Amino acid sequence: MLTKHTGRTTRDGIRIHEAADFAGMRKAGALAARILDDIAPHVTPGQTTGALDAMIEAMVNEAGAASATIGYKGYRHASCISVNHVVCHGIPGAPIPKLNTVSRDLEKRRKDDALKDGDILNIDVTVIVDGWFGDTSRMYVAGAVKPRAERLIQITHDALMKGIEAVRPGNTFGDIGHAIQAYAEAHRVSVVRDFCGHGLGRVFHAPPNVVHFGTPGSGPTLEEGMFFTIEPMLNLGSYQTELLSDDWTAVTRDKSLSAQFEHSVGVTADGAEIFTLSPGGLFHPTKP
Repeated sequence: MLTKHTGRTTRDGIRIHEAADFAGMRKAGALAARILDDIAPHVTPGQTTGALDAMIEAMVNEAGAASATIGYKGYRHASCISVNHVVCHGIPGAPIPKLNTVSRDLEKRRKDDALKDGDILNIDVTVIVDGWFGDTSRMYVAGAVKPRAERLIQITHDALMKGIEAVRPGNTFGDIGHAIQAYAEAHRVSVVRDFCGHGLGRVFHAPPNVVHFGTPGSGPTLEEGMFFTIEPMLNLGSYQTELLSDDWTAVTRDKSLSAQFEHSVGVTADGAEIFTLSPGGLFHPTKP
């Protein structure tokens, strides 16, 4: 539990929240996590990403919440759905980029957004509940998972948890990034450098940038009351990415598979509180 009632901002621009603020984040995080639980049975071969997004938007509305992504910088969807070698910010309903070609020409992309057997995908949802932002993402598998994809998913999940284990007052954001990078690279996968986690609370994105690689002891020091996301993206090949011409979809430059998991957390007196735990224990798609 939080022991200090501060409500201030550090010299790095990071908000230190009050103890009462944790309740708001719990409520928002719980809804985001429940929506990702509820969409899981619908992730099947032949299902379209556009239909999945429509279901998610309906769930958000039914809960009396708002989607943080609809209207954000012109984005029109209640989720990002990133399939196979899409690293992040995949647009629901858009053609899924082909696995054997990375092209900036959208006309050369696959003609539909239907999932195929063995596809892996990340679904990222952010909701607003009573002014608080709940942000989380996790991996799913359409049909039977292939061994190399299952391995990548497992490593990415465990790398996130290694990062969360490093969250405690007195540690630094560099300690979080180093924990993720060391674990990932020990398992011969790469950590994406172009995207990061972020502060949140009553705003969608705020300081700090939470990078998923780094040097121990570097960066701002963690304090009780900080809220932020940790959301490592790991690739089977190179960490390099390419942005497609829609200005949203990021893919691996070498066409290798990518995976991502994301939790929203708050720093407590002795560690981290995860706001976005799966109520059904479904955060990991292949292991209960």
